[in-house]
Amino acid sequence: MTLVNKVDKKIKVSLDEIIEYQIITYCFFNKLQISNADLKCLAELAKQKEIELTVFCNNLTDKGIFKSPQSARNSIAKASKKNLIIKIGNNKKKISLYTGINVQTEGTVLLDYKILGIETKAL
Repeated sequence: MTLVNKVDKKIKVSLDEIIEYQIITYCFFNKLQISNADLKCLAELAKQKEIELTVFCNNLTDKGIFKSPQSARNSIAKASKKNLIIKIGNNKKKISLYTGINVQTEGTVLLDYKILGIETKAL
């Protein structure tokens, strides 16, 4: 008989925190490393749905997430290479969060993850 150690945690967090958690979880299981500023950038993009690139970079600078629009563009370029962001169009590009992440951004959100960690035995 196998013993399973079950951990049950219940916490109440803000919508911003739950958006960030969903992104972190996606990145963790896809082995993608992102910085805290990149995480905040992706969370802001998740809330925007789709937005023009220059406007978004300026918004990130105004919110103090990045010091300059160029820093925001660099973060977006890195995220795009990791397939976390989708770029739409050529001139006046619009961007959006990769839909495969499936981030819930509206209303009351209850995340119900069931994750089973299996101990592996050396052969």
